[in-house]
Order: sequence, then C-alpha cells, then structure tokens
Amino acid sequence: MMSTLSKSLKGLDVLTLKEFTEEDILFLIQQALTLKAKHEQGEIITTLRGKTLALIFDKPSTRTRVSFEAGMMQLGGNAMYLSGRDLQLGRGEPISDTAKVLSQYVDAIMIRTFEHSKLEQLAEHASIPVINGLTDDHHPCQVLADLMTVMECKGDLKGNKMVYIGDGNNMAHSLLIGSAIVGMDCTVICPKGYEPKKEIILEAETLAHVSGANLKVSHDLTDVSGADIIYTDVWASMGQEEEATLRLQAFKHYQVNDEIVGMAKPDYIFMHCLPAHREEEVTATVIDGPNSVVFQQAGNRLHAQKALLQALLA
Repeated sequence: MMSTLSKSLKGLDVLTLKEFTEEDILFLIQQALTLKAKHEQGEIITTLRGKTLALIFDKPSTRTRVSFEAGMMQLGGNAMYLSGRDLQLGRGEPISDTAKVLSQYVDAIMIRTFEHSKLEQLAEHASIPVINGLTDDHHPCQVLADLMTVMECKGDLKGNKMVYIGDGNNMAHSLLIGSAIVGMDCTVICPKGYEPKKEIILEAETLAHVSGANLKVSHDLTDVSGADIIYTDVWASMGQEEEATLRLQAFKHYQVNDEIVGMAKPDYIFMHCLPAHREEEVTATVIDGPNSVVFQQAGNRLHAQKALLQALLA
C-alpha cells in the first residue's frame, strides 16, 4: 500500500476526522503499519525526542491513556497525565487560559472530555495541536485504529461493508465520517430514537458523495446481510448511567449474537472499541470467537496514535 499526504499535517488539530482527506488517512495507516512492524522487530525510534504531550482526562480511560503514554515514550518523547482534579479548570479557570498556558509548556494536547464544544474551545485558543481523545460526539483516534485493523484484515478499505449495531453515539458518528472519507460502505443499525445526530449524518453524506461510499441508517437488523465487518459498542456510555435500565430495554433486540453474525459473510470480522459487556451488546460466543479481532484492534490504537503524533509533531 502506497500513499502520500495531500497536505502537511504538522500542527493540525484533530477533532473529528474531517480534518483529513482520504490520502491523509491512507498515509497515516501506512505509517502505523510501518511503526507496528518496527516495534515488533525491536527497532528503537526517536522521532519525537524532546517533545511532550499533555493528556487531559475528564473521563476515565484504559486504552486511550496507555496507548498515548506508551506511544510517546516509544517515539522518544514524554507524556504528562492530567486529570480534571489536577488542573485549575476544575476550579473555574477559563478553558482559553488553560489552552494558552499549556501551549507554553508542551508540544501538543490530547483531551478526553464530555462536551465537544469544550474541545473546540481548547483548540481555538491553543497554539499547539489539540487531539480529540473522545468527546460525546466524536472518537476519531479510535476510528483511525479501526481503519488500520480493517486494512490489516481485509487488505483494503474500499469494497467492504461495515455494519455498526447499537447506539448512534460518538462511535457511530466517527465510523460514518471515517468510512465516508475513505470510500467504505457503512450501515448504522439502531433502535428508533437512538439514531446518530442528523447534522453528522448530513456531514458524512456530503463526504460520501465525493468518495462513493454508501451510507445508511437503519432500524432493520436484516441490513447486516453481506457485512464484511460487524461493529458494536456499549449501550450506555459514560455519563449515561442513569439511562442504563431504559437502554437495556430499548436495545435488547440489538444484541450481536450468533444469529446476527450468521447473516454476515463467512469471513466477517467482529470489532468493538471496548470495554465490552458480554451478554449485553455482544455474546461471549461472538466476541471471544474466531472472527473477533477486538484485541488486535485495541493494540492498533498504540500504533495508529504513534503515526498521528509523528505526523503532527515530527
């Protein structure tokens, strides 16, 4: 796979994936695969020596925190973990002030927070790259790793049909946008009342007109038919705990189980951004079965984020 950047990514903010062209994403995937191979061979890389990444977490995390910290260290740089309790933001300091101060100390900021507007304000006032580690509306770094995993498993992105089953949440949003950019078909199947945001569907459809991707939002589980990739996520995300009982009822017919995956192609792959609740959104027979690539997918977060950091900072 050969690809070149359509523009320089140095200094870019990464908020939604819409910052990238198809060529940019293919370039990042190529770089991630190269970095993964070099890591497995034990090669030491120091492209980010002397660089520091600030990691701001308003939400707890396993994969996002560890992959970004380890990724910076593997590239010769440093990562600094900052919880909401560690910052004056928690005591009322304006986001604009925090952004300007951190811009004096570090080379980039990754933030995992709730409101997408908070991320946008941080990016507006920072003079260094700001990376979305997850907001209520988008999860772009996860989808970079997801597309890398599809490339590894299927050899290409175009020509595949991804079916996401579950809540029309940040994962559904970023999968629609990422698929639309790279020309991969994507269907989101969800209960009525839990669809992706209309404005994000429209943004993805605009991108799909350029790439040729077929996008669909559906309530019909038979749309799983012919899927190359089946993807799901938890039914109640962080911040939605009070809705858990209601959501269990609303989503009970949307569990990914043997009957559902039986409608996909025999060589389908199963994906989940984790953490997973076995026997809720997915059965153990599927997530622990031979078609599941969830731990390969989780591992690819490390290398996809290394490729992104290198492109933004090196």
